[in-house]
Amino acid sequence: MDFAIQQEDNTAIIKVNAQKLNAANAPDFKSELVMLNKNNINNIIIDMSKCKYCDSSGLSAILVANRICKDTNGKFVLCGLQTNVEKLIEIAQLDRVLSITSNEKEALALI
Repeated sequence: MDFAIQQEDNTAIIKVNAQKLNAANAPDFKSELVMLNKNNINNIIIDMSKCKYCDSSGLSAILVANRICKDTNGKFVLCGLQTNVEKLIEIAQLDRVLSITSNEKEALALI
């Protein structure tokens, strides 16, 4: 499986186990996010430490997570970005919009 989801109370930690978050797996990722939202999860941490590549479909899925959390007064944190993914997020200027930490521990502290 490309994603591992750990839930505790109203928080979900999603570890992206795939090397790429792209058009091949982003739709499944979005589906998982919507299901979490339906199950009253409004704080989401996405750990991208194993993901080396992300395309526009992957960015779209990340933005879906951010929107779901905002719409339910929750928090969204992205952590563990690899250099290539971090550069893409900076180019898209999403580093100004998203909460980003270097690791899961720091992400949990924000929530």
